[in-house]
Amino acid sequence: MVGRSRDEEHRASTPLELLFDLCFVVAVSQAAAALHQGVADGHAGSTLLGYLMVFFAIWWAWMNFTWFASAYDTDDVPYRLLTLTQIAGVLVLAAGVHSAFLHYDFRAITVGYVIMRAAMIAQWTRAAVEHTEGRRTAVRYAVGIGVVQVGWVLRLLLPGGWGLLGFAVLVGAELAVPVAAEPFGRRTSWHPDHIVERYGLFTLIVLGEVVLAATSAVQAAVAARGLSAALLLLSAGGLLLVFGLWWSYFKRPATEGLRGEVASSFVWGYTHYFAFAAVAALGAGLQVAAGAVEHSAGTGPVAAFAVAVPVGVFLVVAGSLQTLMGEPRAIAYRFVAVALLVQVAAAAAGALTLAGAILLMGVLVSTLVVTDVLLAARHL
Repeated sequence: MVGRSRDEEHRASTPLELLFDLCFVVAVSQAAAALHQGVADGHAGSTLLGYLMVFFAIWWAWMNFTWFASAYDTDDVPYRLLTLTQIAGVLVLAAGVHSAFLHYDFRAITVGYVIMRAAMIAQWTRAAVEHTEGRRTAVRYAVGIGVVQVGWVLRLLLPGGWGLLGFAVLVGAELAVPVAAEPFGRRTSWHPDHIVERYGLFTLIVLGEVVLAATSAVQAAVAARGLSAALLLLSAGGLLLVFGLWWSYFKRPATEGLRGEVASSFVWGYTHYFAFAAVAALGAGLQVAAGAVEHSAGTGPVAAFAVAVPVGVFLVVAGSLQTLMGEPRAIAYRFVAVALLVQVAAAAAGALTLAGAILLMGVLVSTLVVTDVLLAARHL
């Protein structure tokens, strides 16, 4: 196991990495389904907290493997077995999502998470043994991850609010491990093109989950009450949102920006937590909206904001990341402006109806696409 070249040509995702992503999205879909149920039942605040906690465990384990694999993908038998172990861990985590949301019982999630992280410790230990040039960095990763895992297990002994405080402290510790490991040793040789592709593929898969969740909700509403104008408007608005977010994210690849300073790469990688969580939450929001339309209770603000807030978060993050990667600041300003207008549309759901408000949100996001097309044509 030696570091791969950062300039390697045709560095693409492997079938094992794609299987890894698909299994992780199982956990994402479970978290989004629990968020939908909690918001629909009127427990938006507590459910959102549980969602953010569970999503961190999913995202952080996924991200750590993704960057490691970009640098040390030997694809031999030990590597594959350890990767499959991580997949088994995320499925254990997914099985514990229900208990975490209902009772704040994080035992199963912690077990699944520690399984995944133990496999990463083994991967980094192997890299430390076999890759002499990167040994110091690999050892720091292995030791840092191992210490934090002990903390996660001990956190299960903490009562109530202390458990939440422990969670916050351990999140900070997890985020600090790569920052502490990278600058002092040899820089890990992850591949910018490969990282951008991996993040893009995960975004696509989560967007696919949004489409599936929203379609299932609309189908249930049609089966219960038949097709209506409100459902048609809701469906059109949901599609415009998905298409607009896809276009906005993939319009400007971040490959060249990631070739720069390490600090920018950390910010870019870490900030995607909010982008991924927002996309998955959008699926839950569209499900809540479809249920509200089905029961003729769509004028309340909760269902509208269940869609608007994830869209707004995603736009702010996407615009900020593109500016970080060297794009003009005007792009971020446009994204933020549309994000704010989407919240205004949600607040106006009482006057517009819920379906009308979501359609307006879709139209607003589509303005970003139209603006990109017009500006591109102008500069030809």
